Amino acid sequence: MSLKEQIDNQFAFGKVICQRISEAIVKLGFSVQTPIQLPNFEDAEFRLILDPLTQDSNLAGYWYNEKKQRIGQIQFNSDGSFYAEYDVVQPHPSKKQFFVEGINAWGREDNIKTEAKLLELPQ
Repeated sequence: MSLKEQIDNQFAFGKVICQRISEAIVKLGFSVQTPIQLPNFEDAEFRLILDPLTQDSNLAGYWYNEKKQRIGQIQFNSDGSFYAEYDVVQPHPSKKQFFVEGINAWGREDNIKTEAKLLELPQ
């Protein structure tokens, strides 16, 4: 299957994943003024990568900021699962002892999970 076909096949699912990641960021309590770019499926740059175990092609997408620094990635695996990471890189809005590194998301279409990656700040 071509790159375009794989992107088209994952489009609706990818939009839902981006929405869940965005919801997880908002749920942390960041104010509207906090400069966090939310993930948008259409903004990712995609390519096919070889799964070393199955030898199938997996669809991988990467998000970049305006300075072309990678700020996130998503991978759709041939078994129907996915994994994504998206950078937040901001102090936690309410838990001052923590820094929010990013949001992880994983699962399948019927079971999407998200989790904030928090780093404890030195006292």
